[in-house]
Amino acid sequence: MPDDLPGRIEDTRLVDALSERYLAYALSTIMSRSLPDVRDGLKPVHRRLIYAMHQLRLDPTAGFKKCARIVGDVMGKYHPHGDASIYDAMVRLAQDFAARYPLVEGQGNFGNIDGDNAAAMRYTEARLTEVAKALLAGIDEDAVDFRPTYDGEESEPLVLPGAFPNLLANGAAGIAVGMATSIPPHNAGEVCAAALHLIAHPDATTADLLAHMPGPDFPTGGLLIEEPASLLAAYETGRGGFRLRAKWAVEKGRLGTWSIVVSEIPYQVQKSRLIEQIAQLMEDKKLPLLGDVRDESTETVRLVLEPKTRGVEPDVLMATLFRATALETRFPLNLNVLTADRTPRVLPLRAVLRQWLDHRHEVLGRRSRHRLAAIERRLEILDGFLAVYLNLDEVIRIIRYEDEPKPALMSAFSLSEVQAEAILNMRLRSLRKLEELEIRKEHKTLTREKRDLTALLGSEALRWARITAEIAETREKFGANAQGGAALGARRTEIGAPPAEIAVATDAFVEREPISVILSEKGWVRALRGHLADATDQKFKEGDRLRQLVTCQTTDRLVLFATNGRAYTLKAGDLPRGRGDGQPVRLLADLTNEDDIAALFVWREGVRHLVASTAGRGFLVKSDDLLAEKRTGKQVLNVKPGEEAAFCIPAEGDHVAAVGSNRKLLVFPLDQVPDMARGGGVILQKYKDGALGDIKVFTAAEGLTWKLGEKTRTETDLRPWLGERAQAGRAIPNGFPKSGRFA
Repeated sequence: MPDDLPGRIEDTRLVDALSERYLAYALSTIMSRSLPDVRDGLKPVHRRLIYAMHQLRLDPTAGFKKCARIVGDVMGKYHPHGDASIYDAMVRLAQDFAARYPLVEGQGNFGNIDGDNAAAMRYTEARLTEVAKALLAGIDEDAVDFRPTYDGEESEPLVLPGAFPNLLANGAAGIAVGMATSIPPHNAGEVCAAALHLIAHPDATTADLLAHMPGPDFPTGGLLIEEPASLLAAYETGRGGFRLRAKWAVEKGRLGTWSIVVSEIPYQVQKSRLIEQIAQLMEDKKLPLLGDVRDESTETVRLVLEPKTRGVEPDVLMATLFRATALETRFPLNLNVLTADRTPRVLPLRAVLRQWLDHRHEVLGRRSRHRLAAIERRLEILDGFLAVYLNLDEVIRIIRYEDEPKPALMSAFSLSEVQAEAILNMRLRSLRKLEELEIRKEHKTLTREKRDLTALLGSEALRWARITAEIAETREKFGANAQGGAALGARRTEIGAPPAEIAVATDAFVEREPISVILSEKGWVRALRGHLADATDQKFKEGDRLRQLVTCQTTDRLVLFATNGRAYTLKAGDLPRGRGDGQPVRLLADLTNEDDIAALFVWREGVRHLVASTAGRGFLVKSDDLLAEKRTGKQVLNVKPGEEAAFCIPAEGDHVAAVGSNRKLLVFPLDQVPDMARGGGVILQKYKDGALGDIKVFTAAEGLTWKLGEKTRTETDLRPWLGERAQAGRAIPNGFPKSGRFA
């Protein structure tokens, strides 16, 4: 079969075929869909939309046309994709909360900041804005190159002339194959100021440019709180990000009440979803400081946040919201664009402005040459007209009597073919004297313009002076001093200093509620709401009874000290609730059947504890060293076989009292006990035959107390039992409990 016939089958390796086709797809996505051009800041779909509307003469002063008509023209002539994608792109160009400087003026429902979709394109109408008109300025004057459309029947511009700095002013976002772009919007007046500075100072640094263009300017406002050093690094490398917060204020109410009113939300945050997120977090009890949220928005954003109590600090409330919700976002910067040679590259700010200025320089040169050629053609015709007025009678005679008047005119007056054709097409009424004066006036004006254009094309300095004037005019038109500048050109996003970090305790995100933790002798634990005075009315499993009652808050952490010398951390809010039997502690802490509970107490920061074993050895340990994030706990006191870790008590006092099972009491200063994080400890009391029965830390000036039945006895004269650590002690005083324990 001949190679040029259709249907030819060619053997190709699958890997080669896939790689070739995927590469073609990737290049198509990068070049023709996802990345904007650095010169006009537009992707192909946006450029085709604006050019199609220009072809439909939808200027800012013209009437509106149905969006369906516009989308149809774009799809049929320029953009061979679905109408939905084209209309979505068009809608975004018209949304003042999505585009900092809308390129399309919409009439009808074009969506809102809540995330509601626009009406169908058969219901909406559109036309171009002044910004789009500036982008198109000079497109009919050979300012840019054109190429055939996908079907070869039309032509479309490769890039728009771009008298408006659209890439930085409106930003861009897109995901291609293997690369992406994310450019935030900026203030057009500030971008023009930075460009003017770069023209005047070609060696300007990024810091110099940022003095004129301090950062992004989002259409929805907000507060930019990025560090200046981070901003500078982002613009110097073309990669980075910006922290953006909602703008809020405190609104006073009656009787000392207050609420927070959010008037501006971060860019690209849908208000309805933001409210849903806040409401869901409130339902999940992750915003305990917030009492209610209301949406009172009309044309402007107004979110009302009410605190749960008047005692809440507004800054603390907003700090919790900023951490948990989209009231604070981070907008990424990735200046990945198609350069003038159609190469995707990540450019720093200076290079982006430089390439836009170089494009404006090229456009000025092309427009000037186009205008100069038109002037020369017109002057040639005008020269022919003036020759006619000097010899009207002869011209009339030639036209009236010559069979071939055109060659005769060319020969008689040394005219070109163009001049002779123009004279022959001249109307008789143009032969009046007044018309001759108008032609001479036009000839003089065009001659002066030709001289200026020739000088402009011959001097680079003059060209940059002209570009400076054009950018200054753009700055005046779209910057802060523009007519209606508060709505169009004035900066919307406030540049603020990075706020000081507000300390918000982690437990502030969990609802704080008083509970009582009940521990049984057999190691079952449960929690009841509220603080109970006692647990005598509580029921337990048969053969089980109350061991300990601990009152705390749901945000507290409990330390469980076991006889194996390990400390375990329990979260009070995670304990089983209700009046049932609860749950075995062994399911919450990794305890074996041989291990028992020595102590259960609420963890407090900065408190020291005295840990001791039945062998009479121990040490002081900080409360932080008792915390363990793992279920297996943390080894604190090392115990030998046959011994148990029996005590973990707060070290609040200046003396230690130890009672052995041999009924001997020893009192010694607390400062004789060392501080350790873990280990076997030191000897607290020495035994010839016995073990540590009980231990207590107390203040000597207040005396040593113990419970004797329902009474409490205090011994203030402790000299008989006062000694040094590691001594045996002396016999317990009269009236000491037979149990050998202080309580």
